[in-house]
Amino acid sequence: MNESSADLDRFDRAIMSTLAENGRISITDLAKRIGLSKSPTQARVRHLEEAGIIRGYRAILDPIQLGLDYVAFVEVKLSDTREKALSEFNKAVVGLVEVEQVHMIAGRFDYLLKIRTASMRSYRRVLAERISTLPHVASTSTYMAMQSIKENGISEDG
Repeated sequence: MNESSADLDRFDRAIMSTLAENGRISITDLAKRIGLSKSPTQARVRHLEEAGIIRGYRAILDPIQLGLDYVAFVEVKLSDTREKALSEFNKAVVGLVEVEQVHMIAGRFDYLLKIRTASMRSYRRVLAERISTLPHVASTSTYMAMQSIKENGISEDG
């Protein structure tokens, strides 16, 4: 089920904005905030979920407090970019827990990965033993993040 942005009215947009800020808000409070009664608000949320616009709700954890304060971005160049090779790489990379994000890139390399580990030592192990051994990896380049200013839509100071 696909919903075009033209089909979303100001109430839908207000619901999405509010839930993106606070996914735990009650339907009653959400309804008050957007200016609708509870039943139509609940029906709109259910419709947005069924349409796949709202894909889920989750807790956003603080990686620093979990001891995962080393962030690296890795450019990955593949030796083969035919569809079968891309599929094999995609299937393998999603299984690596240290990989937070994977993006296929149109440019001088094929993928950009965001990796989060506890230390440089653990990152080097992940690079050597896991990323470099993924199917069709020809080369990698690493960029270390010095500070996160904004992640998951949240600025570092709040």
